[in-house]
Amino acid sequence: MKLPLLATSLLRAAWAAPLFMLLAACSGTGGPRPAELPPDPALLRLQQSWVAHPPATAFPLHATVSDHQVTLAGADGLVMAIDARSGRELWRAQAGAPVEVGAGSDGSVTAVVTKDNQLAVLHDGKLAWTGRLDARAFTPPLVAGRRVFVHTADRTISAWDAQTGQRLWSRSRVGDRLVLNHPGVLIAVRDTVVTNLGARLVGLAPGDGTLRWEAPIATSRGVTEVENMIDLTGSASRVGDSVCARAYAATIGCVQAARGQLIWRKTARGAEGLAGDADADAVYGSESDGALVAWRRADGEPAWRSGQLMHRQLLAPVISGEALVVAERSGTLHLASRRDGSLLGRTTPDGTTIETAPVLAGNTLVVATRKGVYGYRAAE
Repeated sequence: MKLPLLATSLLRAAWAAPLFMLLAACSGTGGPRPAELPPDPALLRLQQSWVAHPPATAFPLHATVSDHQVTLAGADGLVMAIDARSGRELWRAQAGAPVEVGAGSDGSVTAVVTKDNQLAVLHDGKLAWTGRLDARAFTPPLVAGRRVFVHTADRTISAWDAQTGQRLWSRSRVGDRLVLNHPGVLIAVRDTVVTNLGARLVGLAPGDGTLRWEAPIATSRGVTEVENMIDLTGSASRVGDSVCARAYAATIGCVQAARGQLIWRKTARGAEGLAGDADADAVYGSESDGALVAWRRADGEPAWRSGQLMHRQLLAPVISGEALVVAERSGTLHLASRRDGSLLGRTTPDGTTIETAPVLAGNTLVVATRKGVYGYRAAE
């Protein structure tokens, strides 16, 4: 996977000219040829339940689930909420500017970050307030406990009052100048905000940002800045107090979040997030070469590895019933067995690309393509 230099940018006056790295697609001329797909085994099928068609320019960047509500943001500033049970649009609004990243939502309060570094917060579909950020953001905001938490590219975590827009606190860590133009980790675990500062998973007190613990998912081993650049990337998998995360093209690891204890870490070469649940006691991910991998959650030992989708551009998997659903950027949804990774079926929503991983709301799998938003359920 290539990592071309994107830009040199001044994020803060006190933080001189950090460099951004752009995650490039693993395809194009000269790359390995994607594995030939076998005939569709059709052992498991997804049935389309509904489709929604937002404006064509409102290509979703990120989807957040709260109960049965899915909230999405589009590049042109459109923010919308959909009832995942029926596909009914609940509301739509404008953030006031093109959106860089979002949305984060608790079902009532929704937050996005615009391209001009404004945090825009909506209450029940109406723009309530905006706040100026000191740097770009690549990670969707977290809305929890009447606060909005933001992770910016200058390695700063800030908390804002969701009602008034007052900035409550911020915590920074000056480190490597290189950061990834890719979402990191920002979730709530009980009464702790769990996020990343570089390749360290950290737990912060939501009230004042006090550092409660930190655990290294990866460590630098290179010589140059590029070789030393390690960030956590993609969605984390949480089961109870177990949080598993990926360091870009380096490792994955699991932390006991109540104490901040690193349980294990293993070498892994990927960029996308992880999936997992308590039923299988496993963590699932797609590697940069297209392999699907399952690791045992307890100790990180490999459970299985499947090479049927090698060199295809895969997003983070999502668990739906007995299957792993993994979207290919070209527009196909692949269904794989959670037991051994074997392919069970596939479907193509509309033939256009899928740029953001599907999400599960109740028993509905929600998939956003360039043309629309689709709800799928397991066929009976």
